[in-house]
Amino acid sequence: MTAAIDTDQYLIREEPYYRAVGDEIELFEAAYSVRMPMMLKGPTGCGKSRFVEYMAWRLRRPLITVACNEDVTASDLVGRFLLDAQGTRWQDGPLTVAARIGAICYLDEIVEARQDTMVVIHPLTDHRRLLPLDKKGEVVQAHPDFQLVISYNPGYQSLMKDLKQSTKQRFGALDFGYPEPEVEAEIVAQESGVDPAIAAKLVQVAERSRNLKGHGLDEGISTRLLVYAGQLIAKGIAPVAACRLALVRPLTDDPDMRDTLDAAVQTFFG
Repeated sequence: MTAAIDTDQYLIREEPYYRAVGDEIELFEAAYSVRMPMMLKGPTGCGKSRFVEYMAWRLRRPLITVACNEDVTASDLVGRFLLDAQGTRWQDGPLTVAARIGAICYLDEIVEARQDTMVVIHPLTDHRRLLPLDKKGEVVQAHPDFQLVISYNPGYQSLMKDLKQSTKQRFGALDFGYPEPEVEAEIVAQESGVDPAIAAKLVQVAERSRNLKGHGLDEGISTRLLVYAGQLIAKGIAPVAACRLALVRPLTDDPDMRDTLDAAVQTFFG
């Protein structure tokens, strides 16, 4: 017998800040209304996770998030038997909990997980909406409100880590990118508390870095990093120092590329 699960712990009680840049909110709501599994594609730090948090709040659904990495196995998602003083007991994994209680389950950077995890999610992403727990001998019928959401960065994955077509075609998809400069500056100012003029300059630095993607940089400066830099500036750190700490040094170890980015910072804050 499965113990009762406290769903309240997974609810998002306060509205997360999210600035829509298109019709993604309406499209996601439509997808949820038919319980379509969703795939969010876009660069690191562009707002995918915040969007999922916002939609869970908006739809008033519990949210269970799993940050995937190469050590995440199918058992980590569905559950396993544990040994304690009373003997062995089964513990549901986050995917199983979400399927039981009707939560939105968000698997962030799904391609980083081991390949056996893909096999596990397939029965949940078609008309069956089932989750077999082979080790337990149970098949979980997903709650009517359950939805599976995955995300990944298609521009930063090797061919070995890309999703198979058999997986991709089980999902609807939304493309995410960095917002237009004016919108991104508004987001940075709102999230960090920095002056809008400073936020606009930070975005200009980011724009310079993004133009270098594929020309010495794997990724440009993300919106998330801009918020970090803005928070430092709002706390009284000099803008040049804040940019070096939050924008330039995390991005690259290449001396020439650092010099290039430092020069961009000096252009706007020197």
